[in-house]
Amino acid sequence: MNCWLLLPFMLGIPLLWPCIIAAENSKTEEVRHPAGSHLRIRRGWMWNQFFVPEEMNKTRHHIGQLRSDLDNGNNSFQYKLLGVGAESLFVIDERTGDIYAVQKLDREERSLYTLRAQVIDTTTGRAVEPESEFVIRVSDINDNEPKFLDEPYEAIVPEMSPEGTLVIQVTASDADDPSSGNNARLVYSLLQGQPYFSIEPTTGKIRISSKMDRELQDEYWVIIQAKDMIGLPGALSGTTSVLIKLSDVNDNKPIFKDSLYRLTVSESAPVGTSIGKIMAYDRDIGENAEMDYSIEDDSRTFDVITNNETQEGIIILKKKVNFEDQNHYRIKAKVKNPQVDAHLREYHTEASTTVIKIQVEDVDEPPVFLLPYYIFEIFEECPHGSSVGTVSATDPDQRKSPIGYSIIRSEVFSVDDNGTIFTTNPLDRETSAWYNLSVTATEKYNIAQISSVPVYVQVLNINDHAPEFSEYYETYVCENAVSGQVIQTISAVDRDESIEHHHFYFNLSMEENNSSFAIIDNQDNTAVILTNRTGFSLQEEPVFYIAILIADNGIPSLTSTNTLTVHVCDCGDADSTQTCSHKDFMLSMGFKAEVITAILICIMIIFGFIFLNLGLKQRRKQTLFPEKSEEFRENIFRYDDEGGGEADTEAFDIAQLRGSAVMRGRKPRRPARAEMRSLYRQSLQVGPDSAVFRKFILEKLEEADTDPCAPPFDSLQTYAFEGTGSSAGSLSSLDSAVSDHDENYDYLNELGPRFKRLAYMFGSAMQSKN
Repeated sequence: MNCWLLLPFMLGIPLLWPCIIAAENSKTEEVRHPAGSHLRIRRGWMWNQFFVPEEMNKTRHHIGQLRSDLDNGNNSFQYKLLGVGAESLFVIDERTGDIYAVQKLDREERSLYTLRAQVIDTTTGRAVEPESEFVIRVSDINDNEPKFLDEPYEAIVPEMSPEGTLVIQVTASDADDPSSGNNARLVYSLLQGQPYFSIEPTTGKIRISSKMDRELQDEYWVIIQAKDMIGLPGALSGTTSVLIKLSDVNDNKPIFKDSLYRLTVSESAPVGTSIGKIMAYDRDIGENAEMDYSIEDDSRTFDVITNNETQEGIIILKKKVNFEDQNHYRIKAKVKNPQVDAHLREYHTEASTTVIKIQVEDVDEPPVFLLPYYIFEIFEECPHGSSVGTVSATDPDQRKSPIGYSIIRSEVFSVDDNGTIFTTNPLDRETSAWYNLSVTATEKYNIAQISSVPVYVQVLNINDHAPEFSEYYETYVCENAVSGQVIQTISAVDRDESIEHHHFYFNLSMEENNSSFAIIDNQDNTAVILTNRTGFSLQEEPVFYIAILIADNGIPSLTSTNTLTVHVCDCGDADSTQTCSHKDFMLSMGFKAEVITAILICIMIIFGFIFLNLGLKQRRKQTLFPEKSEEFRENIFRYDDEGGGEADTEAFDIAQLRGSAVMRGRKPRRPARAEMRSLYRQSLQVGPDSAVFRKFILEKLEEADTDPCAPPFDSLQTYAFEGTGSSAGSLSSLDSAVSDHDENYDYLNELGPRFKRLAYMFGSAMQSKN
């Protein structure tokens, strides 16, 4: 059976504590008696569960007792405890069955332990009953304080937000058992942040309780406390801090720092010049502090633009100023935010303004001409010193400096101090009808102040050129021409410019009254020449010269005498002057053909000479280097070693040609072994004698200089030179008679495999000889 002890009401929470340890099972089990009788007995134990409080400070805390119904108290039963935590966290008294907790338990780490109990008869060593399973539950106590999991907290809320605006929600957690009383029931409170913020006790939501101005304070630290046990005495608590920042709203209008600005501008400043800056300040930040400057009165002289980076207003010159016309200006500028929300327009009802006074500075300006340009007219052929026109310039400054004039790079005109332009040379319209001049004006008090003006002079025409033939005429008349036959149509030109259209009058000269030809004026600036008799003689009068008078319509009219040459021609049966002109053309073409033929012949002769010269040069090249048609190697071979003979060839390094010469004269006899080693070393190093080689080169150079077939340009010539021979001497047996008879040739065996046969031959010969 189980019993529960109702502990006193503690802290308003009723607690149930286990007081009974075991519960009997109502089931029975039939046990066979040894005498064969049947005895029905109860199943002695069926355990339920035990409770133990956590965080107990005792070293051995009694939990409960296990006891079998079969235990008669004779100490023959032994109790054992099995499962996770047995013998480490929990122990059992083997004789009495009392269970103890030997370590402090933490419900937050583990709240339930499942164990098994067993009863063994010590006399027989056998289990009296089967294992029974029971549970030990760890009871919760309020040993964990609330903790905020999402620290640190930070929130942003617009300034001037109304009361009740939600800022942020904070949440704390408690590791205690939420089902065990109020151990995990939390309440929130505000330790710091009044009177601007408040918090809901059960939800942890922070709200605004008073309007705040970011310009006064832009951030707040709020401290929140969370208590368990719904805040009753003895409850545990935890705190956290929340940083609340106020975001800006456009609740402030820009205001000028100064109510009056004084600026200056030079009258010589060009349009677009920046003459000064104005500045307003706005307590807002970011895009809420952007400004837009403007001129309140519509000024035509000045304007203002906004620097979007510095939020300054830049005053610029929109129109040039003149100190003599107006030396000061007074304008008014205003500033505002370009974007304002509708619910914030109450803060921007009236824009801030400021006054700008601008003083114009006087500068020494260059002279100013009365006109931007001048155009004058003058007749050609005017005498030297004729007046063309007058230019005028003044000093715009108050002191009115005298002005001097000059003309730049002109040999035809000059100007005096009054600005009057004169001619210095005669003018000819037919040579130049217009002159483009540049007249400069210079202040005499300050010669650095110079200005110029363009002057255009038009030369007017006078009738100073008589008319003349418009082209050169080649006129022919046939011998059998009849009277009244037209032989030529003529026209005239006049270099003069006519206000009206030119009109020319044609007539024969007074000397031509009895002429063989007549002229008829067509009244269209042309005239025809016709014969005045029948028949002409080529032998008697082959050429006629007709003097023709041409007059123009100028005022006064000018007349010129022009000569027309008429050739008498044998027209033959064709009776046309085209035959004569064709003959002349063929004659001229024949002359031209002869000239062209002569030029072509000269060109052919020049090219032939060039080809012949190139052929001779090519032939000289072939005779100079005949060896280049054969296989030729620019190598020098040496045979200084007693190796493989002539078959063993090695290219000689040309650098060895500069080596010292080695003579082949007979040397004092040395021991054969030492002499052979010395010669073998020298054979690898020596080259040809420098004197011999120099003589060889000089001979070849002289041959090349005296060769008549040598090309007239630099060439490369190569020569094969064998040198002076081997410094090792001769291996011939002709000289062997002078050798010593007692010579030992065993050293030849040390020179390598090639000399073994030679050592054997000489060694055998010496033995037989001895």
